[in-house]
Amino acid sequence: MIYQGNAITVTRRDTPSGNDIAMLTFDLKDESVNKLSSAVIAELDEAVKAIQAENGLKGLLIASGKDVFIVGADITEFHSLFDKGEAYLEEMNLKVHAIFNAIEDLPFPTVTAINGLALGGGCEVLLTTDFRVMGEKTKIGLPETKLGILPGWGGCVRLPRIIGADNAIEWIAGGTENRADAALKVGAVDAVVTAEQLEEAALDILDRANAGELDYQARRAEKTSPLKLNPIEQMMAFETAKGYVAGKAGPHYPAPVEAIKVIQKGAGEERGRAQAIEAKAFAKLALSSVAFNLVGLFLNDQVVKKKASKYEKQAQPVKQTAVLGAGIMGGGIAYQSASKGTPILMKDIKDDAIELGLKEARKLFAKQVERNKLTTEQMAEKLSNIRPTLSYGDFGNVDLVVEAVVENPKVKGAVLAEVEEKVSDNTILTSNTSTISINRLAQNLKRPENFCGMHFFNPVHRMPLVEVIRGEKTSDAAVAATVAYARAMGKTPIVVNDCPGFLVNRVLFPYFGGFSFLVEQGADFQRVDKVMEKFGWPMGPAYLLDVVGLDTAVHANEVMAEGFPDRMARDGKTAIQVMYDNDRLGQKNDKGFYAYEEDKKGKPKKVTDEAAYALVKEVVKEHKEFSDEDIIARMMVPLCLETVRCLEDGIVATPAEADMALIYGIGFPPFRGGALRYIDAMGVAEFVKLAEGLADELGPLYAPTDKLRQMAQNNEQFYPGNQSDAKSANQA
Repeated sequence: MIYQGNAITVTRRDTPSGNDIAMLTFDLKDESVNKLSSAVIAELDEAVKAIQAENGLKGLLIASGKDVFIVGADITEFHSLFDKGEAYLEEMNLKVHAIFNAIEDLPFPTVTAINGLALGGGCEVLLTTDFRVMGEKTKIGLPETKLGILPGWGGCVRLPRIIGADNAIEWIAGGTENRADAALKVGAVDAVVTAEQLEEAALDILDRANAGELDYQARRAEKTSPLKLNPIEQMMAFETAKGYVAGKAGPHYPAPVEAIKVIQKGAGEERGRAQAIEAKAFAKLALSSVAFNLVGLFLNDQVVKKKASKYEKQAQPVKQTAVLGAGIMGGGIAYQSASKGTPILMKDIKDDAIELGLKEARKLFAKQVERNKLTTEQMAEKLSNIRPTLSYGDFGNVDLVVEAVVENPKVKGAVLAEVEEKVSDNTILTSNTSTISINRLAQNLKRPENFCGMHFFNPVHRMPLVEVIRGEKTSDAAVAATVAYARAMGKTPIVVNDCPGFLVNRVLFPYFGGFSFLVEQGADFQRVDKVMEKFGWPMGPAYLLDVVGLDTAVHANEVMAEGFPDRMARDGKTAIQVMYDNDRLGQKNDKGFYAYEEDKKGKPKKVTDEAAYALVKEVVKEHKEFSDEDIIARMMVPLCLETVRCLEDGIVATPAEADMALIYGIGFPPFRGGALRYIDAMGVAEFVKLAEGLADELGPLYAPTDKLRQMAQNNEQFYPGNQSDAKSANQA
């Protein structure tokens, strides 16, 4: 034994040719995966020093004792590390560089055997060795830009020198996870073999390098020298890429372009100088609000996944499902279930509805074939997982039913009572309702403990969120099975308690309420859209209402007004009601706040419609001037306050789940971290002050809760602990 730690062991062993080598194995105790925490990096330093001190070695093999190689740095440490400031982060990165450089400079050939995922810092470890062998089912990549940072442990330096600047930019700016065949094609790895052959192939490479067949010194020289690009090639590679990546990433996500700049600045430098450039750029980005919030988002996502996993472990198996109602929504649910391998019956009372549902599923599968994600044979196989039916004949074998008929409590109630008679006593019934109370729908059921809500968002195949709604009588078993099924469908389930609108729609409609107030006071709805899109929303409120459908919005608004009359009921007509009354339903009939024409791809394109402006005049009561900041405050304050109320009322259990639901369900700008992180970033006291000022003029929709006022007085936050220096930029 050369070295023994909590995460790393180094032993001596022989290659087939009898060469004595060091085998460094990552195997973090009491964890399912390997992560590079501060403690593991400290161990790596000690392990490398032990290897340097050992005599008679002819090579190093780096491997993993787990099913994955290394998933990356320990992200749970990031906020506390970021809090230590730019100088600390830069120094920390340079220390890691010194350790990684020591591996790269060992006086004998080195190889990494890559099994399972090797991401971020894990990928940067394997770039230090002279050679790399990859298991055929493995993926490698540098996804740091997705966290608002860039590879800071040599990824921006070594990868371009190994696979070329163009390929490295694509990997790093895109944050992609790359399969073995793609990695081999660009030269990121030297061989791809089965998992069983991995170690043998790595040892063979060391023997061949020691025999002079493979020139490991030439590999090193290339990695530690400037990039071999002349000035014209550099300009072509970097300037073109910066423009393209900036357009794709958008103004709120600076990391991808910064990563290209780091590669560019370091291109003409030798290793040490290029690494110093990288370390400095990483430290600067790490202190941005974007990095802080995206790291927070990752941590919140882990909270949501852990909760879902707990439910999954308790769940009864869901092997056969059914969807009632075969329209676009039913077809989307059937497609998602079938594509992920759970067979599904699709029932309706009309042949043409069945055909519409099948057409939707076929269309989505055909797109997968077009994108080379599926072969025609695979499409046919997956499509056979959907069985259309007009009867309840086979419902006795169904484990879980999703009711997706028209959003009408009487119709839904009747359909649910009818299907309950046709299924077994253990079958879970769920309703894909967006607003109707689960307790109300459960009233007609004999087994309400087997019933809960399963709210999908449209379009089903794209939207990651599923709200699982627990009624007063819903059992843990029903929730667990529904969560497990949502996960099997590739969705992110978040469990919420019953109330009008549940979590996401309950929070969204005060946002639309803020929009209605603005229009009544003379704000131009197109300008409001532009301001909120610039703020980071995928679409502004008027455009979003057109996409949702004005009829759907009016119906949901009535449910909210009945449930929360003090702040959501309105006297007089709103702009939303006026559109609906004039049969302007949005995209579904090509006219709403905008008119819609088909673009070249056959998709609806919005255009200004003077008729909409003429109708809106009916509700305008005064003409006020609004700054962009005024518009943002009037839109965001009611949304954030309703999120606070949902947390206080126990509709959602944690700030993490509340924020993730808004990001996954309605496209809340991810780089702002969610509604509750947004309040934290502004400062709870500052937010309360802003809300109180607006409540004086606009009423209860803008009034902070007593508990929130208390939090402001006590200087509390929704996410206690580190806020770093990056707080303020969230309001920009």
